[in-house]
Amino acid sequence: MTMTDDTICAISTPAGVGGIAVARVSGKDAIMLVDKVWKGKSLANAESHTAHLGTIVDENNQAIDQAVATVFRGPRSFTGEDVVEIAVHGSRWVQRELINLLVRTGCRIADAGEFTRRAFANGRMDLAEAEAVADVIASTSRAAHRIAMSQMRGDFSRKLTHLHDQLLDLASLLELELDFSEEEVEFASREKLLDIAREIHTIVTRLASTFATGAAIKDGIPVAIVGETNAGKSTLLNQLLHEDRAIVSDIHGTTRDTIEDTIEIGDTLFRFIDTAGLRQTDDTIEALGIQRTLQKITDAHIVLWVIDATAGTDAIGRAAQQIMPKLTDEQQLVIAINKTDHPDADVSATSALLDSITNNVSAIIVNISARQGHNLDGLENALIKASGTDQIPEDQIMVTNARHYQALVLAADSIARAIDALTAGISGDFIAQDIRETLHHLGEITGNITSQDILTTIFSRFCIGK
Repeated sequence: MTMTDDTICAISTPAGVGGIAVARVSGKDAIMLVDKVWKGKSLANAESHTAHLGTIVDENNQAIDQAVATVFRGPRSFTGEDVVEIAVHGSRWVQRELINLLVRTGCRIADAGEFTRRAFANGRMDLAEAEAVADVIASTSRAAHRIAMSQMRGDFSRKLTHLHDQLLDLASLLELELDFSEEEVEFASREKLLDIAREIHTIVTRLASTFATGAAIKDGIPVAIVGETNAGKSTLLNQLLHEDRAIVSDIHGTTRDTIEDTIEIGDTLFRFIDTAGLRQTDDTIEALGIQRTLQKITDAHIVLWVIDATAGTDAIGRAAQQIMPKLTDEQQLVIAINKTDHPDADVSATSALLDSITNNVSAIIVNISARQGHNLDGLENALIKASGTDQIPEDQIMVTNARHYQALVLAADSIARAIDALTAGISGDFIAQDIRETLHHLGEITGNITSQDILTTIFSRFCIGK
């Protein structure tokens, strides 16, 4: 990749007014350039990882703000270069003047993600760890933060490095045999090679299988709230969100479009989607909303089917005919029997019918009263169980990045071909090629093998100061 050796600067704290704003400066001349606008102890003589109180002054020696400058000398810094972080008061004017002053002194305003990109280029982190930096910043729940922190610490990368080393050994042994093909020397038994290849395939496939759950945790697990009109879906959404997000009315067809909002339950972020009630209608707009409801069932990780316990078994049957065929094996079904506190509620008949409807489907059934807020904690526990996040071990490596997932799928395919070739006794040069291809795909994740276009795309999604 192309790297410049100039010194870059940017505000690293969020835009706007705050108590403190931090400007980051990185490059071979970072300390020298900051010293030009610094009044206080000379930063050129400061030890690494030390903070100093002083004043930022302009070319006319006019004070801009009192500040704290923290010095990090390369390579023991975030970027691997000399870095100075300047903490000033969070005034917009102070931030603007500080950056303008640094630019006039000789710095260049950083591109999006350029600090992290330099950290990658200088070997401070690999590409998977660099991408995890953005995930940590964007994390909106404890579960998402835990996964991102694990990746940023290098847990995922260490697993890939182990696989890389095993693959390299495989390829080396096979290619060494090719060099001595005339002597018919076998440096490793095919059975041993096959065992190693199968182990690699198992690990790669297992990592790829975590993507659906990992991505859902990262973005918020999508939960489609479905059911017939007036079943209490919007009331339930408002109760879960602890605010009047959806309009509640006794008029059938009040909700005509999907309404989405998120809330953290336990350690996990859930993305709730309130949908139009299911019923027969001649209203064109409402019918369109019902079509969207059926589509949201397909898109959801969890389907939360809200049933009116007072509506009778016929209504449940009608809703089931629309909902059940849309469910896939990967989806989880949670059924909330609502209005159980109503005098006309027939919970026994409802439960009996649901037992027959869900006979071949794994479903969690909870009795609630959305209006009264009864047993909502039981429903929340059911949602956590359906998400599967309560079963994920603390040390479980989860894949949350679509680019990583695609590379893992391709790696699994190529190592599977190598296994087939080893089993069939095919020539080692063909097997070595499949193993090299597997190495290539895994290398794309960590950045051992990459392109300028990929790097530009990845780091353009970062904020300027990171």
